[in-house]
Amino acid sequence: MLNSSERERYARHLTLPEVGEEGQEKLRRASVLIIGAGGLGSPSSMYLAAAGVGRIGLVDFDVVDSTNLQRQILYGESVIGQRKLDAAWQRLHDLNRNVRVETFNDRLSSRNALPLFEPYDIIIDGTDNFATRYLVNDACVLSGKPNVYGSVFRFDGQASVFDSRRGPCYRCLYPDPPPPHLVPSCAEGGVLGVLPGIVGTIQATEAIKLITGAGEPLIGRLLLIDALKMSFRSLKLERNPQCRVCSANPEIRELIDYEEFCNPVTETDINAAQLAERLATDKSLVVIDVREPHEWAAGHLPEAKHIPLQQVPARLAEIPKDAEVVMVCRSGGRSGRAQQFLMSNGYKRVRNLTGGMLGWKRDVDPAMTVK
Repeated sequence: MLNSSERERYARHLTLPEVGEEGQEKLRRASVLIIGAGGLGSPSSMYLAAAGVGRIGLVDFDVVDSTNLQRQILYGESVIGQRKLDAAWQRLHDLNRNVRVETFNDRLSSRNALPLFEPYDIIIDGTDNFATRYLVNDACVLSGKPNVYGSVFRFDGQASVFDSRRGPCYRCLYPDPPPPHLVPSCAEGGVLGVLPGIVGTIQATEAIKLITGAGEPLIGRLLLIDALKMSFRSLKLERNPQCRVCSANPEIRELIDYEEFCNPVTETDINAAQLAERLATDKSLVVIDVREPHEWAAGHLPEAKHIPLQQVPARLAEIPKDAEVVMVCRSGGRSGRAQQFLMSNGYKRVRNLTGGMLGWKRDVDPAMTVK
């Protein structure tokens, strides 16, 4: 039973017939794990805490940066440089001290996903890359958890609920990731600051509906948001009977190597460990970092030359054709596009750093700051 202070706090919920005291008690007993405490995780975690969800888990391993503040409303200028999870815990605890906030300062991986998901009722996907997005989906299917999905880019957003027990999963919609060099990042393409707030709030709404049983969740529907036109439309989704993970005879029965799945290695690629070894012995190697200026300023390889991706065509004369060239970006997508462009312009020895500077931070230099 709710106590008197809870009845006062959640009075606006209690007056809703679809929620009422029974629904509020369901919220208090519920648990939600949010993957990513960034643009989507900020509003979803705050509204779930305000709604009285009893236990909220946050998975993230980043620190607060000034570039986050344009959209990640969990944070302010006073916590720049702090771990996101420490700042998030303080904010959510201040918002609702009756909510238990659990933090996991780690990168989600095939090793830890299933144990992390197991004690939670609902998973919210607040990720910003395909490797983690497919990992979240497959782990949700294997563990029987609903996956409240959201994504943003520039002025466009998407939201859905992928629950393989009742409808399609993410792989039914997107069986395979697009080639990484064709996918621009938010750092390159930008994102309207309020858009993650819209999508993250929709994710929180869907989680609350799943918990209380109110309304019709976005299972089997993909919500498309165009912020420039301020239009919302919904597409019907069907389960794929040949889906690799949620079909009657799935190919995937355990979590796989998602970095390799989403960023397949070719003979023209080089990984972080290989690049570190080459840089230690080969001074003729040319490294070109195609990230944006604020990304470069945060941290870069001392051997690298900075040519933002959009400037590469105009600055080809600065890249020698007779040298071996390694293209670098945050995660390998933009540098892959730069690699393709150079090769189409007669460069013979161009390699792409798989995993980008994130891979360098993970495998070579954990102290490196990567935005």
